[in-house]
Amino acid sequence: MSEVLLHYTRAGKVESIHRGDIVAVDTKGKIVDAVGDAHKDMFWRSAAKPFQALPFVYEGGLEKFNITEEELALLVSSHSGEPVHVNLVKSILEKVHVELNVLDCGSARPMSSKAAKILAENKEKPQAVHNACSGKHSGMLALCRMLGIPVEGYTKPDHQVQKIMHQSVAECAKISPEKLEIGIDGCGVPVFYLPLYNMSLAYARLAKPSDGDWREKEEAVTKIRNAMIAHPLVVSGTGRIDEAVSAITKGRIIAKIGAEAVYCLASTTDGIGITFKIEDGSYRAINPVVIGTLKRMDLISKSEYDQLIEKYPPILKNHRGDIIGTIETMF
Repeated sequence: MSEVLLHYTRAGKVESIHRGDIVAVDTKGKIVDAVGDAHKDMFWRSAAKPFQALPFVYEGGLEKFNITEEELALLVSSHSGEPVHVNLVKSILEKVHVELNVLDCGSARPMSSKAAKILAENKEKPQAVHNACSGKHSGMLALCRMLGIPVEGYTKPDHQVQKIMHQSVAECAKISPEKLEIGIDGCGVPVFYLPLYNMSLAYARLAKPSDGDWREKEEAVTKIRNAMIAHPLVVSGTGRIDEAVSAITKGRIIAKIGAEAVYCLASTTDGIGITFKIEDGSYRAINPVVIGTLKRMDLISKSEYDQLIEKYPPILKNHRGDIIGTIETMF
């Protein structure tokens, strides 16, 4: 059962509550910490992206198409639609000889308010390239080209590229493919339903590939991990906590958001993967739970904690900027 993770207070009184579940797992599959239900089944949403990119990297796609490390980071991103992200999507598609209009993730307003404002000022409409999942879709199209698979219908569950990714995600999370259920994600492709425990196990193995029993895939997994470490801004976007955590810890912690407030973290030094899910799907709960989780598990120093708190203070303000409440971590 989910437990209370956050209290939102006003005048010293609890006004709102966010519940959720957290589980931390090491590379051997041992649960090292948990709050709530460590085995709760949930959709992985975009936090599964590093493992969907693995077949392309393992099959030699980076070398075949001269994909850079920065572009690899874009393949696993939930990006903010900033110019750097848009340009990387265009570069990848050009390299794999796919037209922009083949992207079938749907047009979406950039997550970056600044990028969205620039589009509006220029009287331009958001396009598929601005969609936070256009990097993942670019990777799917790249895999099609890599394996000589038709791109038509690439988003459908019965398309060969989706079957390959389903198998990859199952292997990474160490779950039977038959037990790995799917739904349809916001960008139109299959999304995976599995226990939080298995999500954390996959991230533990990603964090420290040498201890993750990857065998012949260790090199490819290491490339994905290193790209996420080296380019956190590409994986997320300006001002977002994914980027801040990685930058402040100098890549010791990697972070990946998913929709509906599912979130994964990994300690590259300890080989620990962490997943949490906010029960009500509220995005506002993510930042304080990320910081609280890292502090609880002693994965950040006091200086790093202070920097994160300064950047994302646990206070509530009204429209005038007055401090009128606090965000209290309860775990």
